[in-house]
Parts: sequence; C-alpha cells; structure tokens
Amino acid sequence: MSFQQGLSGLNAAAKNLEVIGNNVANANVVGFKGAQAQFGDVFASSAGGDTQVGIGTQVKTIAQQFSQGSITVTSNPLDIAVNGPGFFRMSDSGNISYTRNGQFHSDSSGFIVNSDNLRLTGYTVDAAGSIVATSPVPLQVSTADIAPRSTTEFTSGLNLDARSAVLASASFNVASPTTYTSSTSGSVYDSLGNSHVFTLYFLRTGSNAWDTYATVDGAATAGGTPIGVTLGGGATQALTFSNDGALTSPATSVAMSADLDAIGTALGTVNSATSPLDFTLDLTSITQFGTGFSVNTLTQDGYTSGRLSAFSVSGNGVMKGNYSNGQTKTLGQVVLANFNNPQGLKPMGQNQWGESTGSGLPIVGVPTSGSLGALQSAALEDSNVDLTAELVAMITAQRVYQANAQSIKTQDQVLQTLVNLK
Repeated sequence: MSFQQGLSGLNAAAKNLEVIGNNVANANVVGFKGAQAQFGDVFASSAGGDTQVGIGTQVKTIAQQFSQGSITVTSNPLDIAVNGPGFFRMSDSGNISYTRNGQFHSDSSGFIVNSDNLRLTGYTVDAAGSIVATSPVPLQVSTADIAPRSTTEFTSGLNLDARSAVLASASFNVASPTTYTSSTSGSVYDSLGNSHVFTLYFLRTGSNAWDTYATVDGAATAGGTPIGVTLGGGATQALTFSNDGALTSPATSVAMSADLDAIGTALGTVNSATSPLDFTLDLTSITQFGTGFSVNTLTQDGYTSGRLSAFSVSGNGVMKGNYSNGQTKTLGQVVLANFNNPQGLKPMGQNQWGESTGSGLPIVGVPTSGSLGALQSAALEDSNVDLTAELVAMITAQRVYQANAQSIKTQDQVLQTLVNLK
C-alpha cells in the first residue's frame, strides 16, 4: 500500500508542477487566468469498522481562477480591458467563444477582430444612430465619410453698446464700416457641406432701436446692399429694447433665407447645393447695455462632411467615432457575457473558453449592467498570475515530490530488509 501512496503523491506533485509551470509560462499573456490544481485523499472501501489509512491522493480538478488582473494603459483605442465580471463574446462564422483578452484591431472589412480573426460581437445602430439591442452580431466599423448637414439654426448672443451714436439707416453700406455700428460673422453650411460666411450688421437707429442686416459670403451690390438675403421676410430685421437693455422684439427666432444661386451669380461662383438656404436666426439673447460691443455666443448646427479620425469605447461599451469635422457618431455597442459558474467553462486554447453544461447558459448584456463589469478603452487586462506566489508554490511542490520519492525509497528499503530476513 505504501508504494501506492507514494506513487500517487508523485503523480499529484507532478501534475501540480505542470499547472504551476503553465501559469508561469503565461504570466505575460493578456487576459490569461491562472489555474490551481485541487486534490483529494483516497480511501479503499472497507466492510469493517476499523480505522483506515488512506491509500494516497488524487487530482480532483484543475480550477481556473477568474480573479481580476491589473489594468495597463496602451495607446491603441481598440485595446479594451474588462474591469469586473464578464467575457468578450467572439464569433468564428457563428461559432461563439469567450475571452478576457481585449487585444483587438480592425480588419480590411472594418470588423473588430482579435489576432485569430475572431470577431467581437455587440449591438449595431440604426440610421438615426440609436443602439439596436437585439441579438449580438459581429461589430463592423464603417470608414465612410459622415454626410454633411445643412444649417437649420443660428444663434447669436451679444451686447450692443447703448452709448453708440444714432446713424441713418438709408446710408447703410456693407463696404463702409462708418455706416453701421458693429458686426459679427460666423460659418453656415449648405446641403453639400460647403461653408459660407454669414455676417450680421447692426445699425443703431434710435435710443432703443436697431436695424439688423445680413450678408452671405459678403455678396452685395456696388452700393453695398446685401444680395439674396432676407431677414424675417424683409431686407432688415428691427430690434427694440426696454430701458433696462433687454430685447423686447423680436420675441422669438426669425426666418433667414439665402438665395445661393443669386449669391453665386454675384460672386461668379458655381454651387449645386439646395437653394435657398433657409434657417432660423435666434437673436433673443441680444442685450443693449452701456458697455462695449461684445459677442458672447455664436452657434449653428450645420457641418461639412467628415472623415473618421479617432475611435473610442466608453465604460458601458458604446463605440464612438470622432470625425474630422468635429462631429461624433455612435457606431455600435460591445456586449459582455457572464456565467453562473465560470469555472465550468471549457478551455479552448488561444485564451478562449467555450460554454459547457457545467458553466450554464451565457448571460449576455451591456457592460455595467447587472453583474457585468465596465470596459476601459486603450487599456488591457494583465494576466492574474502572481509570479512570486507561483515560485513559492513551485518550491513547495518540488519538496512534496521529493518527499514522496523518499517515501517510496524508504518503503523499498523496508521491503528489502524483509526479503533479506533468514
């Protein structure tokens, strides 16, 4: 029996060294999860009630240790770390596997893949950019330019100097700054994404009254009258203020229209965009105080076309594309999967695990929801192997192996003594 005990101890110690060696070998593998050999003693069946001595040990299981690894920051936005429970869900032509290795890149078709060309899965977006949370599919990042958007709203917030001199409205000339009190400019965009300079001119006509003129791309007649522009249905828009400097009229936004064809003809340019360019002009934030002319805000909602220039993934898995025109666009959402018993997952190699009856069915959802962890873009989860602890465990396993070998040697010496009895 003692030989069997020692032999089982040797086998168990050797298996333990194999597990430790595998942990050490993968200490630098991103997302690797160390394993632990777990043992149990062995007793022979007995019909009697006598005290029994065990007949050795056996390896019960090799248990994966799914503790969190440390996070290392990288410069690749498609490096993604999971902080907390959950696994990336990967597809190989419909065959699903799971991993904690977040080293991803975009392939020639725009799919987000790992080094084995397995595709990361998640939710796609509809035409309006809203997440479609149905069945997860391989995520694909479109590199197409974002389409331009024509300006529909322009807001001007500024202060007109109440100390300015009153001027004659009839003398207004865009080319002569002495014929108006102040001016400011901003960009607007047509249906093709062409940028146009939109200029507002303010002329004080009374103690609490102003006239507003506008030009697009500076188009004006030889006498300085704007071409192709109407404000509130006319050539000018009147502004009136109360004695405390607050705007009393207009109380709401006014219609602004620019005849791009007429403007192009005047400037000798060709523009195939939709004409006229119509948008609302919000002047309701304008004040008339006894301080200098100042522009507080100039905003508009149009933009030209843009090319994808950067990429990011938020903590809840939403992928955003940043474009050269300053716009952002939602491109999809990464999902995670978790299991009631992660240790029941089937190791498949290449840092992949497969679903099994022991693991239970996958619980799929977006990061930070339920029991799922958060994602961190431009970061990777290191292996959770503690090299110091593994080296200490290796020394212990070596001593156990040596002790079991010594046990066999001792039993051999005892047996030899018995054989030599005369």
